[in-house]
Amino acid sequence: MSYPFNVRVYGLLINEKDEVLISDEEEYGYQFSKFPGGGLEYGEGLLEGLKREFWEECFVNVEVLSHFYTTDFFVKSVFNDSQIISVYYVVKELQELKLPFKELPFQFDGTGDIKQAFRWIPIDKLTVDQVTFPTDQHVVALLKSTWKKA
Repeated sequence: MSYPFNVRVYGLLINEKDEVLISDEEEYGYQFSKFPGGGLEYGEGLLEGLKREFWEECFVNVEVLSHFYTTDFFVKSVFNDSQIISVYYVVKELQELKLPFKELPFQFDGTGDIKQAFRWIPIDKLTVDQVTFPTDQHVVALLKSTWKKA
């Protein structure tokens, strides 16, 4: 019996106000909040995949500044039987981010089976319950304990 691994890569994009970008998403009726990023495609390296994900989701090129965290505990996907391994990097945008930022979770524009919206949350007000998945929750706790204001 084989158990697949699902490698995911995410970016912590933090603005000059010490706010982190959060992505609210809905796929086929399931709503979740997470950091921008997603699944690595076959043949991609982590940094290449992260840059692709930011371009696809946010229409922005990013520079990867530093590694932040890699999953070090077992996480089973909520979508299938794969084991999730997530890698997080601190990133910065290389041009102005031109997204319609929202104030509240799940304020989607448009309709369809897949929806996405973005919002900024001040790191000092960020809580683990504002993101859905266990690894993101762990990253929130780490971010809050290590982030130093600029």
